[in-house]
Amino acid sequence: MRVVVDWNLCESNAVCEGIAPEVFLVGDDDELQILQENPPEELRPKMEEAARRCPKAAISIED
Repeated sequence: MRVVVDWNLCESNAVCEGIAPEVFLVGDDDELQILQENPPEELRPKMEEAARRCPKAAISIED
């Protein structure tokens, strides 16, 4: 599984970080960082929720 962020859409609003802080981090510069581009399979439910709840639909998952 690979997490993909469309940086043209992302507003770094931290919804994804609230769902999966082990994968996403909004730094002090207010920019989103992906901590694990290829998170383990057990995090799939969180990745799917983060993608679904992203206000800008900027997150997707590739298998």
